[in-house]
Formats: sequence, C-alpha cells, structure tokens
Amino acid sequence: MATAALQSETKSKLLINVISIVVPIAVAVMLAFPNKLNLGDWTGNLSHAIGAVNSLTTIVLIAGLVFIKRKLIDYHRIAMATAFALGGLFLIFYILYHISNPANRFNGEGAIRYVYFFLLITHIGFSLIVLPLVLRAMFYAVTNQFARHRSIVKYAYPIWLYVSATGVIVYLMLYQLFPAR
Repeated sequence: MATAALQSETKSKLLINVISIVVPIAVAVMLAFPNKLNLGDWTGNLSHAIGAVNSLTTIVLIAGLVFIKRKLIDYHRIAMATAFALGGLFLIFYILYHISNPANRFNGEGAIRYVYFFLLITHIGFSLIVLPLVLRAMFYAVTNQFARHRSIVKYAYPIWLYVSATGVIVYLMLYQLFPAR
C-alpha cells in the first residue's frame, strides 16, 4: 500500500515539474510569434479582463489568509481553490490576448519608467517561480499532507500574492495611468 502511494506521489510530482516547465516555455514561444492570429476585435478587451482576474485573485488570496488565520478551514479551502481557478482563467485570457494582439509599450516617462520595469521584471520572474510552488501546495492540501502544505506555503503564498498584486499594478500603469497615445 505504501509503495503504491509513493509511486502515485512520484508521478504527481513529475507531472507538476513537467507543467512547471512546459507552461512558461509555451508562453515564451507564443509571445515570440511575430504574426498574431486574427481572433476578432473582442480580444483587445482581454487586457481588462486580465486586470480584473488579477484583482480578484489578489482579493481572494488575502481572504484565504484571513480565513486560515481565523481557523475557518472550509472558507480557506474555497478561497484558495477560487484563487487557483482564477489563475487558470488568467492563463487562458493571457494566451488569447497575446496570440492575437501586439504587445503594448509603456508610455510613462522619467523615474516612473524604472518603477514600471522593476515591477514588470520582478512580476515575470516571480511568476516563473510561483507556479511549481502553488502546484505543490495544492497537491499537498488535496492529499491531506498539511505539514508539507504549511511548509511550502510559507514561500508560495507571499510570492503568489506579490505576482497577483504586481499584475494589477502593471495593468493599471500600462492601460489606465499611461495608456497608448
């Protein structure tokens, strides 16, 4: 019995590792395509949907922390599952947007450019790190390995929250505060 459980966990961790490598590579390849697909004008509005999803994710992540601190386990589970689902929705919207629209240029000038690019670069860098951490945290929670879940969440949660919140800030800076002229 223990051998079967160990084999199942090994396969699950292999799948997590594969997803953690394939998703960023696929997104990078997709972003590198010089020709965009014509999926319709509606895809131009996906940037706003992405901003909304990041905003909701940030709120739900904070709610999840509040719930677990108050020992409201069921609410915490719902919040974190919702944040995870929103992450999947974000990825779908992000891919649809970027395969059909050219990248926007940041139009802010002066010191704000350094702030924007710092936030963007750290947002992207941490987004690469957070995926395997969140997948493992979810795996440990779903498989009732709560000690392991708590140990990885110490790192996964603040990174996930940072990525989500900086996604909102980058969106606001790019599309609302300094929009294309």
